[in-house]
Amino acid sequence: MKACAGARRCASRCARRCAWLAFLPAAVLADAADDIRDIRGPKAVPEPWVVAAVLAVAVVVALCAYVLRRRRRRGPRGPALSPSARTLQRLDAARPLMRPDTARAFGVAASELIRDYIEQRFDVVARRRTTEEFLQALLLSPDAALARHRPLLAQFLQQCDVVKFAAQEAAVTDMESLFGSARRFVLETSEVPLA
Repeated sequence: MKACAGARRCASRCARRCAWLAFLPAAVLADAADDIRDIRGPKAVPEPWVVAAVLAVAVVVALCAYVLRRRRRRGPRGPALSPSARTLQRLDAARPLMRPDTARAFGVAASELIRDYIEQRFDVVARRRTTEEFLQALLLSPDAALARHRPLLAQFLQQCDVVKFAAQEAAVTDMESLFGSARRFVLETSEVPLA
């Protein structure tokens, strides 16, 4: 009898706990019952070498696409310019700075261009030295072409220093003189005669 009483209490508790199911529509309960599907069979897994081969092909295709895109962006490459031709182009590009209000910028640009050219052409340290240190090093330089142009270089670099460090503006004629002497130095010391 005690067992029956325990079973009745359990059934009444279970009925109270599941009473909320009565509020659900019958269609929802029917869908839930139909939702249970049977177990599917095993899926075919490709061999490990197939996965590796597909990944390798994808990486190669991605690298080829990357290289082609970079080449298209850069455009066609022309022939490599000599240091003297490159310096002459850069000098011509600095020509718009030859105005009284940008005289200092022109002096800095012209000096750096010639110093870069000297380092590339003659393998002499020029950018990290002051004008006086550089001219003293030219006296000890074994390069005859560079030593032959020492007076021209001295005049050019000293004019550049005046333009760079003086508080006064330079005249257009002074900048034309600087430009002409820089151009003449590059043309006279170029490895291949330039027109």
